[in-house]
Order: sequence, then structure tokens, then C-alpha cells
Amino acid sequence: MARLWPLVRVRAATPMAHVALFERHWRQMTMLLMLAAALNVAAAQVAPALPKPEDKAMSESEVADWLKRLHGASRDRNYVGTFVVSSASGALASARIWHACEGEQQVERVETLTGAPRSVFRHNDRVVTFLPDQKVARTERRESLGAFPGLLKSLDATITDLYSAKPADSGRVAGFDAQVVQLTPKDKLRFGYRVWSDRQTSLVLKVQTLDTDGHVLEQAAFSELHYDEPVRIDQLEKMMAATDGWKVETPVMVKTTAQALGWTLSSPVAGFNPVNCYQRALGGQAAADHAGAAPDNAMHWVFSDGLASVSLFVEPFDSARHGQPGQMVMGATHTVTLRLSGGERGNGEGNWWLTAVGEVPIATLQLFGERLRRLAPTK
Repeated sequence: MARLWPLVRVRAATPMAHVALFERHWRQMTMLLMLAAALNVAAAQVAPALPKPEDKAMSESEVADWLKRLHGASRDRNYVGTFVVSSASGALASARIWHACEGEQQVERVETLTGAPRSVFRHNDRVVTFLPDQKVARTERRESLGAFPGLLKSLDATITDLYSAKPADSGRVAGFDAQVVQLTPKDKLRFGYRVWSDRQTSLVLKVQTLDTDGHVLEQAAFSELHYDEPVRIDQLEKMMAATDGWKVETPVMVKTTAQALGWTLSSPVAGFNPVNCYQRALGGQAAADHAGAAPDNAMHWVFSDGLASVSLFVEPFDSARHGQPGQMVMGATHTVTLRLSGGERGNGEGNWWLTAVGEVPIATLQLFGERLRRLAPTK
């Protein structure tokens, strides 16, 4: 790594906005594959060589071909591997991955090897998380967290509008020869990426997130990987459904729009498009009737530029749970908390608490906070 960055802890995000370190990085490894799915292209049968590192930036068509190959590799092979996440702050997480695919069906099993025991099963957009310490099984749809490829189909900007892509030096990851591509942002609102993909199969092996100065904030990589393992979808599905004896929780998330909940942005943040908006029960409380959810439930508004994502959590201010505004840095994940009240932003309708979380610079999250506006009530 280029250097070690101190972990800044001003105030932790509220529990509802907390995202487990490993799960967020696993999504980072798949984000390029999701973008490829959004291109609506099939996997290439033959993977042409990337331009040489001394060549100019890749063209839009070359980037599309590259993403197409990555997407095909993720859907066409079973594999088992050990996945390691490390950040410049010194945080480290690892897990064992089993991935099985059959046509459009994608099933994964993720077992954490560090920290609290946790098993995560994903079947397309359905996710079940087993927490042995609590004997709790949490089932949910991960569409709002960016785990479902169809989310990105509505993005207007192409990847080359926001990032320039250029081949970098080749390397080896987990014993495989890899091609390396560096994605450099065209503004200061987002981070850059360096991506290693298997030269033979195009499977993503490693991703580094780079700050605005090009220093490594964090990386996620396979330390061990085995292709074409006999991983059966039906076996993983049976394990996923084995919830007898567990307390099953289903977080309440009602799909809606920010406007319907009385919020808007005064102007867009360049390159970031709204993806989805949900109303969530505060503190994980289950609502008896989704349609009749209380008006003080939290809003979860998701934005994406195709690679990076930003989540805005807005809830009524509670002095017992919320303190002073602050910031938190955890690798490439940044968090900003702000109190919204009165004036132009609050329209005198009371106090609100914003938690903005994303794999973007602090300044980008602050920009979202500055542009978030409370709509005047309809009559």
C-alpha cells in the first residue's frame, strides 16, 4: 500500500446505517459485474487482449468489451475461494466464498473467518444472513443495497463519462496471471479503482480503491481460488432455507420515492443518479402493516454513478440517540452525520437527522447534505 491512513472516528453512524465491512467489500468486488449486466450484452466467446499499458486510455467500446467479459466470467463458472479485505487503517476481514450458477440462477454462500460468526446466503436478490451469536436469521431483498444488476439499467451516464480507463501493469493474484485496468475519476467527487481480472477467464480477482491522490484506501482480493468446484445450487438453497430453531427477522423496507416522503435535492450531484428509495422502520422495528407505516419512519435513498454508491438515511431527530454532527472514515467507506432543522432545508417542519454513507470522498457526502431539501407539504 502507498501509505497507512489513520482511522478517524468522530461519531459512529446510527445502527440503521451501519454496513458490515466485509459485505460492503464483497459488493465492491461485484460492482463491475453489475455494471456489465446493465450494458445488456452477452459474454464474449473470445477475450481479446487489452491495449498495452503505454497506449492511450481505452475507448468506450473497449471498456464495454472489458466489462462484458467480466460479467460473463461471473455467471459462467462455479468457484470456491477465500476472500480478504484490508484497509489502509489496518482493518482486516476475510471470508470463505462458494459460488454456484446455472443459467440465470446465481447462488452464493459466504462464511466470515474473522470477527463475529456470520453466514450469508444469496439467491439472486434474496439474501439470508445467519447470526449464530444471536440465533437470528435475517431475510431481505438486497435490491436497495446495490446487489441486483437490474438496478443500474436506468443510469444515463456511461462509465467513460465519469472515469477514464487505462491498462496497467500485469500481475498475479492467488496464483493466476491477471490483467490490470485502472479507472481514474474525471472529477473529485468519486474515488478511483484498480482492477485485476484473470487473464484466462476474466473473473475479477482483486480490486483496490484509490483516493483522490491515487493512494490505496483499501483492497479486496482472493487469496485462494478454485474454479469449477462441484458446488450445487440445490445444496446451497437447502442450507439457506434451514431456519428451524432460528428467530427469523424480516426488516421492513417499503419501496417508495423521496418526493412521496417529502424530500428532494435542490440540484443533482454530478454523475450520481437516484436508484431506489425505501422507507425503513426505525431501529429495525417491524411494522404490522407495511401500507400503514408510520410517517416518522426513516427514509433510505440510494444513489449510484455505476461504480460507487451513496445512501442517505433521513429520520426524525432524537436527542437520546443523536449527538453532534460528525464524520467517520473506514477505509473507502465514509460517513457524514448532519442535523437538518428549520430554514430553507427544514421548512420549519421540525428537526431531522441525516446519515450519509458511501464509498466516496467526505466532500461528496457533504454536498448531498447541503442539497437535501424538505418539500413544502401538499395541500
